[in-house]
Amino acid sequence: MLNGTEDEEKWLAEGIAGIQHNAFYMHRALDSNNLREALKYSAQMLSELRTSKLSPRKYYELYMRAFDELKRLELFFKDDSKHGVSVVDLYELVQHAGNILPRLYLLCTVGSIYIKSKEAPAKEVLKDLVEMCRGVQHPIRGLFLRSYLAQISRDKLPDIGSEYEGDADTVMDAVDFVLQNFTEMNKLWVRMQHQGPGRVREKREKERSELQDLVGKNLHVLSQIEGVDLEMYKETVLPRVLEQVVNCKDDLAQYYLMDCIIQVFPDEYHLQTLETLLGACPQLQPTVDVKTVLSRLMDRLSNYATSSADVLPEFLQVEAFSKLSNAIGKVIEAQVDMPAVGAITLYVSLLTFTLRVHPDRLDHVDQVLGACVKKLSNIPKLEDSRAMKQVVALLSAPLEKYNDIVTALTLSNYPRVMDHLDIGTNKLMAMVIIQSIMKNNSCISTADKVEVLFELIKGLIKDTDGADVDELDEEDFKEEQNSVARLIHMLYNDEPEEMLKIICIVRKHTMVGGPKRLPFTVSSLVFSALRLLRQLQGQEGDIVGEEASMTPNKIFQLLTQIIESLSAVPSPELALRLYLQCAEAANGCDIEHVAYEFFTQAFVLYEEEIADSKAQVTAIHLIIGTLQRMNVFGVENRDTLTHKATGYSARLLKKADQCRAVYACSHLFWVDDQDGIKDGERVLLCLKRALRIANAAQQMANVARGSGGPVSLFVEILNKYIYFFEKGNKQITSSAIQGLIEFINTEMQSDSTNPDSVADAFLASTLRYIQFQKQKGGVVGNRPNIIFFLFFFSNLNKVYNCTLNL
Repeated sequence: MLNGTEDEEKWLAEGIAGIQHNAFYMHRALDSNNLREALKYSAQMLSELRTSKLSPRKYYELYMRAFDELKRLELFFKDDSKHGVSVVDLYELVQHAGNILPRLYLLCTVGSIYIKSKEAPAKEVLKDLVEMCRGVQHPIRGLFLRSYLAQISRDKLPDIGSEYEGDADTVMDAVDFVLQNFTEMNKLWVRMQHQGPGRVREKREKERSELQDLVGKNLHVLSQIEGVDLEMYKETVLPRVLEQVVNCKDDLAQYYLMDCIIQVFPDEYHLQTLETLLGACPQLQPTVDVKTVLSRLMDRLSNYATSSADVLPEFLQVEAFSKLSNAIGKVIEAQVDMPAVGAITLYVSLLTFTLRVHPDRLDHVDQVLGACVKKLSNIPKLEDSRAMKQVVALLSAPLEKYNDIVTALTLSNYPRVMDHLDIGTNKLMAMVIIQSIMKNNSCISTADKVEVLFELIKGLIKDTDGADVDELDEEDFKEEQNSVARLIHMLYNDEPEEMLKIICIVRKHTMVGGPKRLPFTVSSLVFSALRLLRQLQGQEGDIVGEEASMTPNKIFQLLTQIIESLSAVPSPELALRLYLQCAEAANGCDIEHVAYEFFTQAFVLYEEEIADSKAQVTAIHLIIGTLQRMNVFGVENRDTLTHKATGYSARLLKKADQCRAVYACSHLFWVDDQDGIKDGERVLLCLKRALRIANAAQQMANVARGSGGPVSLFVEILNKYIYFFEKGNKQITSSAIQGLIEFINTEMQSDSTNPDSVADAFLASTLRYIQFQKQKGGVVGNRPNIIFFLFFFSNLNKVYNCTLNL
């Protein structure tokens, strides 16, 4: 047994064979000018179209075979010299065909010639043809028959400027004919849904979709009639088309025909008949995809608005936004079962429309957002991912249009829409907002706007209900928090008082971020406050009024409170760095007691919180480097802090780390740009202590491994000796440097010392530096003892692989 597809192929092949067979004899009759035989075989050929076994797609193939043959038959009918019958008689003669379907195809073919002969008014012939076609009520056969009628008559309509226009024939006659044909075709098309058993409904709907263009062709013909001006379209065409659309009560037909109306008629017609067109939308079936229809309408209108500035006044005149907004509200109200994604999509299209047509009307933008909030408020929880994407599109549209978050911050309903997003989507939208700020280099300069902004991005700066920060992807979390940190740097105001308000607002929001977020945001907040401090210093001479109460001391108090929040993390290394930054800022403000307090807090953290040996090494070098740059301390405070730093340096775990930290402390006693801090003896003490520690490290290595460690520590200390020697420290003598070089040489020649190419290269580079200083007359090179020693030391070039030319 054959299946359905094979059956159809067989029936189609039989139909085509029948057409070809009868067409062959029809051609012979035409060639011999035998009208009777031509009519006979053409009717038999067209009888093949009476089949009900084919799907629309297969029937179309059969129809096109017959259509091609009818073209040749039409040429024969035109030439009455061949058949000797007038067109009037021929019009009567073809009506004697036995079956109605072949009869009507032949009647339409002769009817087109009848109109062209002008022996009768075009409207009479058209009216007769459209009425006669009612004889075929089978949906597929009737649709193709009427499609044939529309095809052969489209160039014979009494239109303006047409040869068929006259006293008896007007444009209205052409419109009436097309509208009547459209109405009848739509009825046939809608009737298809009621054919066959219910179980094949899906197949039936597919077949109907394949036939929709036959119906829509009539609307295209209407749009091409020159005489259909705005007035006629408004008073006749659109009302009659919409009446048919609404009354058919078929969701597929209503959706397709509404879309056809929007696509085929001019934009200016839509604008001037907006109220009529929109009035039909709430009357459509609840299952019609109205959101897509309205979205396409708004897209066309917005494109029309942007095509020329001259048309914008028309939009204001007809109050397009108000009408569209009201229509969308009525549609949503009428279709109570419309899913959330459908309603939000409508608001997205409306927002896009107003942003393109009325970009200066922020009240319109806020109105659309408010309407969306009202809709979302009726939904217990928005869980549809498609709806979420549409909400994101709604919120992103103003950002993309204005390229300025400040504009979006003035919209009162903007944060209310964001409140309806789930946790993940809220974060996504917050990232979109921050990226927009970064991309457009926007500066948020008022406390009020900062408050609104941080309410918008609260999903990134604190844990919301139901969110588990431990479940977040580590890389995503870091990216989010780094974005927030960069955002804080974008907040700025030239007025210190306003800037302090901004910092306090940011602090209020970020301090509740939890231990994982604080290390990212506290640093940015601290540096914003330090920037305010420098800003205040620059205006210090002009501070009056309210700003007079804002002093550096108050800012330092705020900084202390901000950094103390890191104790909950804990993050002692970061807190120590920030305390040292603040100490330097206090140094710049010449406030000794504040700077001392920040150093005290840094030392407390070092003592009590930092236990990791590597972290201790980094911290002590940071303390030493910062303290070396301080010039605000008196002798007593500086001695206290310096003593602490040197003490901690000597107590590091590893001897190498102790050595490096101790010789770094030597810089605390010799600062070039400060008078009074050039204590050569204490510098020498630090360097000698470093040498003792380095020697102890060598001995420990010899005991533990049976061989001495590398001499790189001694070379490092040698460089410090040379540095202070060049700086004019009288306690650093050339003999001391010579002795250290001899000691290094001895250690390198020792059998217990492991070869170290890095240390060798380091020493060779140091000696080349001394030689360079000698050649240019530098301090080191001109000392007699050094010259002598270099001469002596040049004999050791096999060891150091360097040659010194004296």
